[in-house]
Amino acid sequence: MASTITLYHSVSARSFRPLWALEELDLDYELIVLAFPPRAHDKSYFKINPLGTVPALITEHGLMTESVAMCQYLASQKPSSGLTITEHDVDYPKYLNFLSYGESTLTFPQTLVLRYQHFEVPERQLPSVAEDYGMWFISRTKLLDQALQDTMYLCGGRFTIADISVGYALMLAEHVGLLEQCSAKVQAYWQLLKQRPSFINALKKEQKVAAAQGISTQPTPSLRPFATKK
Repeated sequence: MASTITLYHSVSARSFRPLWALEELDLDYELIVLAFPPRAHDKSYFKINPLGTVPALITEHGLMTESVAMCQYLASQKPSSGLTITEHDVDYPKYLNFLSYGESTLTFPQTLVLRYQHFEVPERQLPSVAEDYGMWFISRTKLLDQALQDTMYLCGGRFTIADISVGYALMLAEHVGLLEQCSAKVQAYWQLLKQRPSFINALKKEQKVAAAQGISTQPTPSLRPFATKK
């Protein structure tokens, strides 16, 4: 029977969050890997996602375009997984906060670093903006460092999609070159997340499917389209 879940993804882009969640939940799904940015490489993609961005998640309930929201939706399909914190749990406010923190506070500034240091044509690159937002990101990891002082995971004493939300931001930081400036506690937390079988399986899945679909397997955040060749 055909899967009712289809994820449109670019290698190691934000869409890695729902891919990671799908593997953690062991749900049946179809993965379609697109060259980045898809809106520039395949105009027909706008018919699937009017924004032209990844991720796009298609389910029996329709289209989703936000990576953290996708993780919340997917986890709700399998409540027994323990990947969510319920409203009756004392950690529920913390859980909601870290879901948003991973994207709004930790991922967004890094997208500006990538854009103005690597993705824009040379005449539009803004090194000062990239530097400022890199520092902005590092300063905002203080909350994460504090949260990890006496626990392995962020909420409920277990791995949840809050860890996926924040974990992807650290994955991005590793590609961007900012992770080494984070605290030892934050770096150790990232190493812990990378050891999860679901994370490893998601990496393998995106590489295998990208290669099979004729798409570059290079992680999107490590693309340097205007780098000077030595």
